[in-house]
Amino acid sequence: MTSAQENPASSGWSEPRATAVLVLADGTVIEGFGIGATGQARGEVCFNTAMTGYQEILTDPSYNGQILTFTFPHIGNVGTNEDDTETVNAAAATGACGIVLHAPITNPSNWRQTRHLDAWLKARGIVGIGGVDTRALTALIRDHGMPNAIVAHAPDGVFDLAALKAEAAALPSMDGLDLVPRVTGPQRYEWSQTPWVWPAGYGERQGHSYRVVAIDYGVKRNILRLLARAGCEVIVMPPRATADEILALKPDGVFLSNGPGDPAATGVYAVPTIQGILASGIPTFGICLGHQMLGLAIGARTMKMKQGHHGANHPVKEHATAKVEIVSMNHGFAVDPATLPANARETHVSLFDGSNCGIALTDRPAFSVQHHPEASPGPQDSHYLFDRFVAMMADHKAKRAA
Repeated sequence: MTSAQENPASSGWSEPRATAVLVLADGTVIEGFGIGATGQARGEVCFNTAMTGYQEILTDPSYNGQILTFTFPHIGNVGTNEDDTETVNAAAATGACGIVLHAPITNPSNWRQTRHLDAWLKARGIVGIGGVDTRALTALIRDHGMPNAIVAHAPDGVFDLAALKAEAAALPSMDGLDLVPRVTGPQRYEWSQTPWVWPAGYGERQGHSYRVVAIDYGVKRNILRLLARAGCEVIVMPPRATADEILALKPDGVFLSNGPGDPAATGVYAVPTIQGILASGIPTFGICLGHQMLGLAIGARTMKMKQGHHGANHPVKEHATAKVEIVSMNHGFAVDPATLPANARETHVSLFDGSNCGIALTDRPAFSVQHHPEASPGPQDSHYLFDRFVAMMADHKAKRAA
């Protein structure tokens, strides 16, 4: 399967020959034209259907270990800037390790842009390939699942395809991989920045009503901003923090963040901590990997999805209200609702495939969602979940004071 444009000049590509290849684990070679950093990147290939927010997507730590294919053909039109990065830990790896595009990177045309996307990719060491038939690649993933692959960019167009095929075939499955250590650090820190507001930009929290300890499995900045806007003093703790260390901070609530990899692998050290927090009765809220961690902590199981959910146009239904929300998704594993214990109920479901998108416990103040309510894919349909968390903390605080 070769999907480079036959006439690259007609599509904006100037190279006379392929300068990048995407080599799948089954030996398939997809030729294209190099973008971003030179060299090689290895990971699982997934696709994202979002039409906007490519910088936020590429820097989402949950994409660590993945090569990201954008189904929208025109990427780069708003450039990049220093504000829209979602990675908190600058010393840790970025989100996606590779990028696959159809059309050449669009020249930026936005007042906030400070750097062309290609230059930004080079600076962050993200290897990319363009000129790919991304519709065909997306169809392949839908039919056969997310394959492991190597994306290689060499300006001279010279590749050892036999070696690349062998290495791609030997890459480990995402099953069993704990990738959280790649995107987090051992440090504890506080967060006070609030969301971006025109024309002032980002703000700072003034005072607080609640203390929230956020366990960092690869947390996104905008999650922390929305917690700060809700009047929370936010203390971020590393992923291996114990329940005793967290409870010693006397939180009003605990937040379980998003992150990459197989939740069962991370759960080896994360689940005992979460179980200790749940036993204390402290209100708990999880998003994405945090949702899966909560599920594992109460005895449910997680399962690998065929193609995962990656995009900004996913319809999710809340059972209690029958309201349908349009949400952002980024996950390759899901909680198996058939394994939920009696003290848990499913609160949200995907209308694409019926997979679980939310749970709540019936005997203690804890809930979680699979989607990203902070991502605001156009509407802000799911911001109410942060209000729900605050209300839960207020109720718990009032009961303790009584």
